[in-house]
Amino acid sequence: MNIRFVSLSTLLLPLVAIVLSLSTAQAREITLTTNLATPVMAADETHKTFIKISLEGFKQEQHEERIPANIAIVLDKSGSMNGDKIQQARKAAIMAIKRLNAQDIVSVVSYDSRVQVVVPATKVSDKHQIANAIRNIRANGNTALFAGVSKGAQELRKFLDHNKVNRVILLSDGLANVGPSSANELGKLGLSLAKEGMSVTTIGLGLGYNEDLMTQLAGFSDGNHAFVENAEDLAQVFQYEFGDVLSVVAQGVNINIHCKNGIKPLRILGREAEIRGNRITTRMNQLYSEQEKFIILEVEVPARGVTNDLEVAEVDVSYTNLYSQQAQSLKNRVLASFSQSDKQIQEAVDVKTYEAAAEQVANEESRKAIQLRDQGDIEGARSVLKSSATYLDTLGQSLSSPKLLEQKAEALQDAEELENDQDWNKKRKELKERQYKRATQQSY
Repeated sequence: MNIRFVSLSTLLLPLVAIVLSLSTAQAREITLTTNLATPVMAADETHKTFIKISLEGFKQEQHEERIPANIAIVLDKSGSMNGDKIQQARKAAIMAIKRLNAQDIVSVVSYDSRVQVVVPATKVSDKHQIANAIRNIRANGNTALFAGVSKGAQELRKFLDHNKVNRVILLSDGLANVGPSSANELGKLGLSLAKEGMSVTTIGLGLGYNEDLMTQLAGFSDGNHAFVENAEDLAQVFQYEFGDVLSVVAQGVNINIHCKNGIKPLRILGREAEIRGNRITTRMNQLYSEQEKFIILEVEVPARGVTNDLEVAEVDVSYTNLYSQQAQSLKNRVLASFSQSDKQIQEAVDVKTYEAAAEQVANEESRKAIQLRDQGDIEGARSVLKSSATYLDTLGQSLSSPKLLEQKAEALQDAEELENDQDWNKKRKELKERQYKRATQQSY
């Protein structure tokens, strides 16, 4: 009989590997961070302050397969797209599809006065055939934008899966003039699609589209938005967009905030949210690998005597982890202290949280400026932007924040570019895009 003696270390190696594997799997969840801009406040005074609720997607490992995508590309082919615009749109769509593989689903819809399914939802196994179908798209007619997005969503539904990234990518250069055409109607469409697990990215080409409509449609579905003045830049934007689509790690992110101990919620900055009493609910459709998304909650804190670790709020987050394909949840608390020491109060200020909050406050002021300019009140709009610049300068100096000082210079420049009616159409689109990207922390 042959007896083999096996070392203890040899026996333990498989067990160590299993433990490490389990540890890695458990660590692959999004990160929830909650911060208070002023974690130590002056005792016996009422305060307004900001809570930053930050979520960051975990890292995609290079060796593993990414999450499959289910994408509908919806292309405007109305008469105004004729020539270079439609050529560049076709080229950009074909280039982007080359990034997909056989596990992905793609459909292509074109629209003018009517809607046509150019490529029905299909696995990306024959890229040559899909490209040829796109090359045959020709421009003519009006702009049935609502119907085009609806048809794209219909194609997504054929393979709709909450473990896939389901997205409509809409390109348009003109005003919706066939069917529902208001920003409110398109916003409602975006909201209804978000509830089904779809998002809509909107790409506005040239100077003829409605930026309010396009940002509402994207915003209510938590998609991206881009303003592309020149058609030759479309390929780059499509590449950025597909980069986002292919890096989603979590979906259906629900955020619930419960303010405690008499803390009063005032407003959520940057995103739509529902405030009922001392409870706030909001959501994000998706999170991307190693990207931070956050919301800012402004609250009013009643006067307190000197005390430590008062619970300001409790935050609960639930989401679907696309890699584990499981529902996961996270919880965090926000604490504050109250002191009579000015030094202690100043040293405790959370610079990054305050900076992020100030950025969003100024972003809201920029939106107000657009509303005033639309009403013909140029001086009122300019006054709002200059006041915002003063706010950014004061905080930028006190927080030593180059970012806020840069935003101050931006606000002053915007204030000087409100007058010329000929340039306002372009400027307005630039402002809306910038505001949207700041509010949603869009990466491109």
